[in-house]
Amino acid sequence: MRALREVQEDLRGGRTTVAAVAQMALDRIAAAAQLNAVVCARPEATLSDAASVDAHRQAGETLPLAGLTLIVKDNIAQQGWPLTCASRILGDFISPYDATAVQRLRDAGAVVVGRANMDEFGMGSSTEFSRFGSARNPHDPTRVAGGSSGGSAAAVAAGLCHAALGTDTGGSVRQPAAFCGVYGLKPTYGRVSRYGLVAFASSLDQIGVLAGCPEELLAVFRAMAGKDPRDETSEEAPLPDDDLSINLSGLKIGLPREYYGEGLSPEIRRDIERLQERLRSLGADVKEISLSHTRYAIPAYYIVANAEASSNLARYDGVRYGRRAAQYETLEQLYVRSRSEGFGDEVKRRIMLGTYALSAGYYEAYYARAQKVRRLIRDEFLAAFADVDVMLTPTTPMPAFKLGEKLDDPLAMYLSDVFTTPASLAGIPALSIPIGKTAEGLPIAAQLLGPHFSEGLLLKTAKYIELNCGFGQ
Repeated sequence: MRALREVQEDLRGGRTTVAAVAQMALDRIAAAAQLNAVVCARPEATLSDAASVDAHRQAGETLPLAGLTLIVKDNIAQQGWPLTCASRILGDFISPYDATAVQRLRDAGAVVVGRANMDEFGMGSSTEFSRFGSARNPHDPTRVAGGSSGGSAAAVAAGLCHAALGTDTGGSVRQPAAFCGVYGLKPTYGRVSRYGLVAFASSLDQIGVLAGCPEELLAVFRAMAGKDPRDETSEEAPLPDDDLSINLSGLKIGLPREYYGEGLSPEIRRDIERLQERLRSLGADVKEISLSHTRYAIPAYYIVANAEASSNLARYDGVRYGRRAAQYETLEQLYVRSRSEGFGDEVKRRIMLGTYALSAGYYEAYYARAQKVRRLIRDEFLAAFADVDVMLTPTTPMPAFKLGEKLDDPLAMYLSDVFTTPASLAGIPALSIPIGKTAEGLPIAAQLLGPHFSEGLLLKTAKYIELNCGFGQ
């Protein structure tokens, strides 16, 4: 996929049209069907939208994202498109409206070219829990693309679009971005409206962006961020400017020692240590810090997230919309059979765990305690950011694993999010950046963490690393 900057130069010079760019994206999607990254394309709707953007440009309107092709995860609403969350229980439900993020991007000139595969309701770390089958990693189709936004990451990595929307509850943008070798941003909680996002864990869910370079990621983020009266949790904060230049001299970069312990792949450790030394040589103040509550992040996250999922998914009962059991005699049978037939195994597992954590006699022991731990994790991050500007950590403990390798071991699957869940619990922004490759050619990534509303600083740091450090150098 040609860079957006080049496409927009050709648009200004009259050498191409948005419709032609959209058609090329549709052709690439069709040619890459084996990746199973895109689960729905509507060429007529896409080309109609592209023609509308061309008409507005010809009328003299300035559209900052004209020429940008976008793929949207299947749990974010688009009017007239299927909205299934990769689940049988939603059947062939068609969204009657646009999510705020989608509407803002379309208003800025972006054209949606497809819907991305995902783990059912965002519950998974490999995009193997999907009614559409597994998404595949473009670097090695025998390996996972990550999850739950695996389809979005694979689509960007394969050049099917300029950018893709994903959702990040505990790492579901950053982890697949790391596995597929692209940039993946989880914004500050509340930075992007959740209106039109199907809820998994409402206090954690955030729409994020995946792109092949910091500039295109920034352009998409700037267009969709901001306060939304339809989402009371959304926040108003100044947008980062479009200048990604930064002077690294004196920038304080923290290295949380808890992220560099046992279980980290030797190749990932090697490339991150090389990056640390390079940043020191370029003038950054790189120093070790401690986040002692990190070890509690995974258990706290899976209690909070599953409890909220249990509550949010209670609405899928076979009555109001989506799949309904074909045979039932009582209302209870309708509920039970619709949910049993509609939900996949991973979703059922998380609903049961969450319901248990919220049940009488266990609420205080599990859910309430997990929320207290969550506050400790957040406060520890805030205290650390009084001494450092950003933090540098691995994004994942290992590169992309083989398809099917962890399906029989849910705990091992959950641990692939060990470095991403703390930022989600704290509500701070986090950015996964590609920094190298393994001997087998699999991407290696690092993660940048910053204080609330510091997305601009994270992107500036990422751009500096891209220009001055090289990948794996």
